[in-house]
Amino acid sequence: MTEGLGLLEVEEREHRESGSDARGRRLFDGLRTNLSVGRISGVYMGVVIIAVFSLWLPDVFPTVTTFQSVLSGQAVTGIAAVGLLFALAAGAYDLSVGYTMSVVGISTALLFDSGMNWGLAVLIGILIACAIGVVNGALVEFLGIDSFIATLATGALLQAAALGLSGARQITGFPKGFLHLSTASAGGVPLDFIFLIGLALVAWYILVHTSFGRRLYAIGYGREAARLAGVTVRRSSFFAFVLTAMYAGIAGVVLSGRIGVASPDIGSSYLIPIFAAALLGATQIHPGRPNVWGTLIATYLLATGTAGLQLAGGTTWVANVFNGVALIFAVGLAVFQRKVALWRRIRSRSKAVARSS
Repeated sequence: MTEGLGLLEVEEREHRESGSDARGRRLFDGLRTNLSVGRISGVYMGVVIIAVFSLWLPDVFPTVTTFQSVLSGQAVTGIAAVGLLFALAAGAYDLSVGYTMSVVGISTALLFDSGMNWGLAVLIGILIACAIGVVNGALVEFLGIDSFIATLATGALLQAAALGLSGARQITGFPKGFLHLSTASAGGVPLDFIFLIGLALVAWYILVHTSFGRRLYAIGYGREAARLAGVTVRRSSFFAFVLTAMYAGIAGVVLSGRIGVASPDIGSSYLIPIFAAALLGATQIHPGRPNVWGTLIATYLLATGTAGLQLAGGTTWVANVFNGVALIFAVGLAVFQRKVALWRRIRSRSKAVARSS
């Protein structure tokens, strides 16, 4: 009897140990997958870039000032790029985001100049951005115009509106409270970067943890298949344009506050960096899918490389070259990843057929 109990205890202990070993292996496999180059290559590239420029420019690059400048300087790009994910998730493009930033910045500045309370002026500016999103969504989803063409056209109209509203001039004289909030920091961390993280968390929750976000991804993967599955394709995609424009409007307000001036053409210069960050971000964390954290990795990867090159004496156009190359790389890598995934599925099915025959 005693020997029987002893054998049972040994078997139970071996079962527990084998269970813990299995959990350990699953944990290790999960970490290996999540930390693989295929998922976070941007992080490893960022580490390499920081190491190279820190050795090359030890007096100016690895400093707190540079760190704060990169965090704050890319908050605008990050906010607009995160907002662009709503349209990209639904398989659409919004080329008007930069021009939306310009119009909202000019409109808000004019409201400041009229003596309006700056909080109310900012709210109206963001509502203007939402109205732009409504127009984009209506053109694409209810008139059936391709998103690329529709938003390119509205972008041209918005550029004209920004020039007309401003009289083709820069507008200054922002309220001190607004400027202070835009340039403040908390514990050495720029407030606009903290604001970016907050908006990123909101976008991540919407895209990943709500039925609306799942519908957007379903539309992006296959519009007709999503419709047949019962997804309200038009309505969901329509609101994706509204959210993208709203984030662009917020980015325009942050940009105006950061530089203390509203310019009718400043937003257009952000168009390439925004798309570069969002598309390069789709190769990170969840390769092949636009996602928030991959976009933030890409945003600051591009910012770090650009900052290093500029501190090394690069001219003002070096940022455009860096972002252009990154955009080509991002699109090329996405295409390559899709081909690899397709090849793996074909090979897996071929093996399954061979085993069954």
